[in-house]
Amino acid sequence: MADIIPFKGIHYNPEKIDDFSDVVAPPYDVISPREQEQFYRRHPNNVIRLILGKIKKTDTPQDNSYTRAANFLKTWMKEQILVRDPVPALYLSSVDFHIEDRPITRFGLVALVRVEPFEKGIILPHEKTFSKVKSEQLELMKSCHANFSPIFSLYSNHNDILNTLKQSATKRAPDLRMYDSNGFLQQIWKITDEAVHQRVLETMAPKTIFIADGHHRYETALNYRNWVASNTPDFSDNHPANFILMSLSSMEDPGLVILPAHRILREVDAETLATFEKRADPYFEITPFAFQPHEIDTVRDRFITQLHLKKEQNCIGMFLKNRDAFILLTLKPGVMDALFSNEIPESLRNLDVTVLTRLIFMEILGFDQNRLDNEKLITYSSKVKEAIEIVRSENYDVTFILNPTKMEQVRQVAEEGLIMPRKSTYFYPKVISGHILRDMKQNNS
Repeated sequence: MADIIPFKGIHYNPEKIDDFSDVVAPPYDVISPREQEQFYRRHPNNVIRLILGKIKKTDTPQDNSYTRAANFLKTWMKEQILVRDPVPALYLSSVDFHIEDRPITRFGLVALVRVEPFEKGIILPHEKTFSKVKSEQLELMKSCHANFSPIFSLYSNHNDILNTLKQSATKRAPDLRMYDSNGFLQQIWKITDEAVHQRVLETMAPKTIFIADGHHRYETALNYRNWVASNTPDFSDNHPANFILMSLSSMEDPGLVILPAHRILREVDAETLATFEKRADPYFEITPFAFQPHEIDTVRDRFITQLHLKKEQNCIGMFLKNRDAFILLTLKPGVMDALFSNEIPESLRNLDVTVLTRLIFMEILGFDQNRLDNEKLITYSSKVKEAIEIVRSENYDVTFILNPTKMEQVRQVAEEGLIMPRKSTYFYPKVISGHILRDMKQNNS
């Protein structure tokens, strides 16, 4: 049973902060060094100082990005820059954004959820994680004892639980309304009606929760709970460390959007890339889209259109540095079954990200697991044009362009207890950091 409870959220004080858009930020893992600096400059109380503090050459075990984050949090609470709500609430959130000029709204329920090991089947992952990232997040959590960013999770419910919250909240003005750094309208309504709480929690209890974004933070919460339990003699099931901050959206919400995470690689052996098409020919139909420099934009758009038209097939795009052509790789029938039927379950075998990771990266390019785990050698972008431009103008060798993973694929893989390759999905937009925070030491009753 999913254990979901209201809580006393922490938020920026409108009496101290004139414009909340100055103090929020995306989740730490999508912030570039340049963006980190921009958020630092935007406001002295921007949440960036909590979620992604600067690393200094003079850092010590007593003075580092984690301890500085804890000091910022303590100071901001003392100065009432951050304030804690006096009574427990469930929070209804909405974000308004556009996809290809189409207006979209996604709703979410922000609440505390009891952390459960994945093997219990109550909360399910769908992607692999990096051990180094989890260790860094654990140090931050140990220092601050707080959640700064809700984990973005999903549940299935055609009679949408969020409708109950909407009926209770949206007839009045939101408690928070702002435009974030992307220009998206973010709104929050506090719901303190205990009768509404009861209806929502009872309806949510039998649900399976699927992690959409925040796998590292969730696994870190499990590790933090175990760490607290081992250091707390009277630790009980009601201890705050048993719960994690989540934003829960319905899988059936029309505002739920999945974008692909295109892979951009550096330090790939030049000879391997030069012979790539020969190596790939037994497995793929290879279609080049050659261009002259003056027509790159036109040909690129035609290449992207053809990739999208093949979204029901295993089709992957490719662009190499110093090559005047885009390439479409369309998997030949039966290849993945012939190669990997004894190794990879069917629901994973037919994912584009599996074709890319297992067949292209490992079989054709010869990458081992250490190479795949090296974050310095691979970066990601949800934007095709950006991924291509990075290869053209920066120190990267090749990008692979994907169609998005489907929601039904995410659900099937998670329900089967399986794990997709890292960055198989990019749920868009990310749930922002800083609009609601949570103290992991304080009881919420």
